[in-house]
Amino acid sequence: MKQRLLDTLQSGYTEPFRDNIWGHIYMTPEIAALCRSAAFNRLHHIRQLGPTYLVYPGATHSRAAHSIGVYHIAKKLITHLIERGAEEYMSPQGLFSFLCSALLHDIGHFPYTHSLKDLPLEEHEVLTGRLILSEDLKFLVGRTGADPYMTAAIVDHSIPTGENEEIAFYRHLLSGVLDPDKLDYLNRDAYHCGVPYGSQDIDFTLSRLYPDKKYGLFIDTKGIPNVEAILFSKYLMYRSVYWHREVRSATAMIKKCIKRGLSAGSLYPDELYNLDDSSLFARLAQLDQDSSQIATMVKNGHLWPSILEIPLDIDKNNLQIDWETREKLEQRLAELLSANLGLPVSVDQFILDIPEPISFETELILYDSGQPFLKGSTVFTRETMNSFTRILRVIRLFAMPDLYTQIRASNRIKEVLRNTDNWLHL
Repeated sequence: MKQRLLDTLQSGYTEPFRDNIWGHIYMTPEIAALCRSAAFNRLHHIRQLGPTYLVYPGATHSRAAHSIGVYHIAKKLITHLIERGAEEYMSPQGLFSFLCSALLHDIGHFPYTHSLKDLPLEEHEVLTGRLILSEDLKFLVGRTGADPYMTAAIVDHSIPTGENEEIAFYRHLLSGVLDPDKLDYLNRDAYHCGVPYGSQDIDFTLSRLYPDKKYGLFIDTKGIPNVEAILFSKYLMYRSVYWHREVRSATAMIKKCIKRGLSAGSLYPDELYNLDDSSLFARLAQLDQDSSQIATMVKNGHLWPSILEIPLDIDKNNLQIDWETREKLEQRLAELLSANLGLPVSVDQFILDIPEPISFETELILYDSGQPFLKGSTVFTRETMNSFTRILRVIRLFAMPDLYTQIRASNRIKEVLRNTDNWLHL
């Protein structure tokens, strides 16, 4: 079985894709046909990093390029694991299903997906699974040698699989500490942003991995520095790129437009799922005048400035990320600003940006000792991971330029805002 699976990964890959990160990436004609499907083609028109190009002009790469990169790393990863014994719990059909799931894992993405998790929208993994099982893609996936249902289930964990251990194994590989998604986006995003933080030695990292039926992957002690580099790179990319102040402002402004549309009934969730970047802005332009103007400001790079930045103290603030809580806090803040400025301030004039939870995955077992990664010879501890989160999660108050100017001119109001006991509580 080992040689049969390795032959499956080596013969018939005649379709080259030239990638600026990984060089030539080869697919079979049947897998390459997936890249010409309507569902995949939409990803060419969705920026991987959304509005980040407003800060880092090179960050215009697409989710399509990222998806092809994830496929490439997934193929290298599974080849290496088969050489180390993973063939015992794999099948040729499952192998092709894993490769297709890596290539198609993002087709359920729509613009700003990750920033809209607290809105009443479908998870993109669920949308991906649904698309894979749609008639058009189901046929194309089946032609590759994959099972469409298995392919969808590897991405969408809500799809029932019974006790299928092969699917569970692939799920661990596609979504984990050292998954192909993370190994591609850290390298790709850093390259396009022109920052040095995300570059990883992928080949050496993969060489230190061993397959495990239950956990997906083990790593030997020689690979510990690589895991440390990935964790720290993720932290630096969030701090410098993904959650840059101006990126947060642009994201919060778009989020406000979408929330207003959903609340007013002038925008429906199903409308968002098939949009790309251009069609999203076209749709937002059809909303009420205030929302349309906010979206146009983002499109033109005119972002609301930050008037207040404070660390998010989970224990003290006891904040949840749901919109109902956020709206209550914003209403309280509007009343506070109105009373202290002596003029009416509405919640439409500012945005309270509370970062969503972020995780630094460390659930990895050491091959040499069987111990968890955090109990090995590493500088990283649970406290280290928590400190990363504390530093990254900063509450910001973004305000329209006129309101920003008024608040900046009053030291008393700035002091009132800094005293969060006045308003930042449930």
